[in-house]
Amino acid sequence: MNLSEEIALYIRNITFEQLPEEVVHFTKLCIVDYYSSLIKGKDAPPVEMMSAVIRELGGDVQASTITGFQTSVTNAAFVNGGASHVIELDDIHKASIVHAATVILPAALAIAEWKKLTGKDLITAVVVGYEIAFRVGETVSPSHYYYFHNTATCGTFGATAAVAKLLDLSEKQIVEAIGSAGTQAAGLWEFIEDGAMSKQLHPGKAAMNGVLSCLLAQKGFTGAQKILEGRRGFFEAMSEEYDVDKMTDGLGSTYKIMENSFKIHASCRHTHSVMDLLCAYHQTLATKNVDDILKIEIGTYQVALNITDNTNPQTLYAAKFSLQFCAALALLKETGGYTAYTESTLQDSSIRTLMARINVDRDEEIHSKYPLEWGAKISVHWKNGEVDRLQSLFPVGDPENPVSEEVLIAKFNELADSYKKVDREKIIEILLHLEEYQISALIDSVHGQYA
Repeated sequence: MNLSEEIALYIRNITFEQLPEEVVHFTKLCIVDYYSSLIKGKDAPPVEMMSAVIRELGGDVQASTITGFQTSVTNAAFVNGGASHVIELDDIHKASIVHAATVILPAALAIAEWKKLTGKDLITAVVVGYEIAFRVGETVSPSHYYYFHNTATCGTFGATAAVAKLLDLSEKQIVEAIGSAGTQAAGLWEFIEDGAMSKQLHPGKAAMNGVLSCLLAQKGFTGAQKILEGRRGFFEAMSEEYDVDKMTDGLGSTYKIMENSFKIHASCRHTHSVMDLLCAYHQTLATKNVDDILKIEIGTYQVALNITDNTNPQTLYAAKFSLQFCAALALLKETGGYTAYTESTLQDSSIRTLMARINVDRDEEIHSKYPLEWGAKISVHWKNGEVDRLQSLFPVGDPENPVSEEVLIAKFNELADSYKKVDREKIIEILLHLEEYQISALIDSVHGQYA
C-alpha cells in the first residue's frame, strides 16, 4: 500500500463519534482562532485585490467570502485563505511549520456551506486536514522550509484531505485527489526579500487547489499514485532529506491537531519567544533607563535568522519579519499585538535607536532543539556592567505554554471589533457548540450582514 492509499484509508475510516471530547473541543478553538484572523483580515489591501479579481471572474453562487459576496467554492476558498493569513495571527504547528487554519478552513467551510453539511462534518474534516498537513510538513522539514513556504505546499495536502472527507470521496478518488494536490503544491519564500504580497496568495491558492483537486477526482480525473514518495514526487523534489515514517506513525490513533499552537503577537512566529521574554522584561524599565542599555544579544535557531534577520525594515509587513524590530517593540511597548504595528511605531525613533544595539546570532543549543522547540536566549548588557540573561523554550500559545479558551475568545472579540457585541457573542456560541449546529447557522452568523 503506497502513502496516498494509506492516507485515503485513514480519511475514509475516521468518524466524528471516535474523536475524543478534548479533540473536539480543541478543534472548535482552532476554528474560533481562524475566524479571528479571517474577520480582521478582510479589509487588508492584498485581500481587497484578491477579492476584486474574483468578482471580475465571477462564479456560481456556492459559498460566501468574508469580503461580502458569494461565489464558487474554489473562489471563496481563495479569498478567505488570503484574508485569514494577512494579519499574521493565525495558528502554527512547530514540527511541520504549517499555518493550518488559513488553508484548511477556507476550503472546508466553502464545501460545508455548499453541501449544507453539519458542524460534526466540519469538525471531523478539520481534524483530518490538520493531521495530513502536519504529517507532510514534518516529513520534509526542516530542509524544505528554506525555499518553500510550508503553509502553501504542505497545506495543499491538508486542504485536499479535509475536502475529500466532506465530499465523501472513495478511496480511489482520494488517491487521485492527492496526486493532483501534490503536483500543484507550491509557494516560494523569495517574497520575503521585498515584502511582496505572495504570502496571502499562498494559502488562497493552496485552499483553492485542495478544493479543485477533489472536484476533479470526483469526475474521474486521475493524479499520480505516488505523488509523495515517488522518485519524481514531492519528497524527492522538494527536500534534501525526509523521514517517510512520519507520514504514517500513529496515523489513525493519534490526533496531531492537539499539537497546534496559537499566536498572540501579530508577527512571524519565529520572533515570538524573544517577544515574550522582552514583553515581560519591560517592567525593568520602571527603574532603569533604556538609554543605559549597552547592547542586547539574541541567540536563536538558524531558521529564525533566515526569515527574520532584518536590521532595517521599511514597511509594516517587513517589520513583522524583523527580529530586531519586534524585539525593540516588545521591550519598549510591552506588546506585539495587532494594534502595535503602525506607521508610527515603524518610524519610532526610540525603537530604531534600540534596534541598532540589538545583535542576533545563532545559538547552538537553541538551534539543536529546533523545530521541536522554538526557543531563544537573550542577554541584556547595561553600561554599568550588569548583564540580565533571559531564556525561553516555547513561545506563549504552544501546547507546552498554552493559552486558555478565555484568551482565545478575548482575541476574537478584539479582532472582530467591526461586529456588534451581540453578533460576536452569537458566533462564539455557535462555534463552542458547533457539533449541535448546521454549518448554515455559522455562515449566517458570520456573513449574514452581507445577505
